[in-house]
Formats: sequence, C-alpha cells, structure tokens
Amino acid sequence: MAKNRKRYLKRMRDFQKIARERIDVLIKQADNMFHLNPQLSNRYIYLLRKIAMKYNVKIKPEYKRKFCKHCYSYLRPSVNVRIRVSNGKVVYYCLNCKKFMRFPYIKEQKEKRRLKLSKNV
Repeated sequence: MAKNRKRYLKRMRDFQKIARERIDVLIKQADNMFHLNPQLSNRYIYLLRKIAMKYNVKIKPEYKRKFCKHCYSYLRPSVNVRIRVSNGKVVYYCLNCKKFMRFPYIKEQKEKRRLKLSKNV
C-alpha cells in the first residue's frame, strides 16, 4: 500500500511540474496574442485555470493580476482594465464585466517606510 502511495505522489509531482510549465507558456501566449485576437487570449486564460484546477497547482500572484476574477478575461492596462491606487490598495476595474478587483500593497508601503527610516538614522 505504501509503495503505491509513493508512486502516486511522485507521478502527481511530475504532473504538477508539467502543469506549471504549461501555465507559464499559456500566460505568455495570452500576452503575445492579445493585440491580434483578444478572444484567443481569453481562451488561453480559461485553459490555464482548468489546468491549475485539475492538477491542484497554485497560480502565481503576478499571473492572477493578469486576468479578471469575475469574467476570467485577459487584462491589458488601458485597453480593457483601468488601474487606480486608493486607500492602500491597487484597484483594477474590468471594462468587460464592469467589476472591481482590489489588491493590497502593504509590503511595498512597509518597505518604503523602512527605507525612509534608515535614511533618517
């Protein structure tokens, strides 16, 4: 029983590694194809999400900001998303589904304060 479990875990790790590589390729393809065919970019995002869910792989935070959490369309600043900063958050407004996404930027603020304090000392 233990052998089968180990073999299964090893296979899953291999599948997850391949899935991560495929996710990287799909996000690059979505970025490259957006100016030619935005629907194809949205399809790549759809496939990226399906792969991540099937193999239980987390999507990198920098990739999560590249598609809408509500309609899952690929986002390109000033084309189909408006980006603003307010109250310690970066606010993305999707122009396709008209919904907001808010991402905190606390780490950046703390780093800025730390640098400011180190200069004063």
